[in-house]
Amino acid sequence: MPPRDKVDVLQGTLDLLILRTLQWGPQHGHGIGQVIRAKSDDLLQVEHGSLYPALHRLQREGWIQSEWGMTPNNQRARFYWLTGEGKKQLAVEESRWKLFVKAVARLTRPREE
Repeated sequence: MPPRDKVDVLQGTLDLLILRTLQWGPQHGHGIGQVIRAKSDDLLQVEHGSLYPALHRLQREGWIQSEWGMTPNNQRARFYWLTGEGKKQLAVEESRWKLFVKAVARLTRPREE
């Protein structure tokens, strides 16, 4: 269970977070998790048990591709990058996220009389 000051990634948002992270350039799996954590000021954490199945699924969808390479500290790792279809899907995921945020905002906003 994550510490109380950490937030589990909502189901359905992991694709968006991975695709957005890869928009900034190729990255290995562990690095993707680190970027998500760093960009969220350590609020969001993606467990490896969620990240790698998501990466494999996104690759099967054709939204990302991968190949083996070496990290800066000379370790072998699989690097992932966004495909053209992945860029299109990122736009779809961002639109869905904006709708979700609007819906939640409507539900949590005090009702105007």
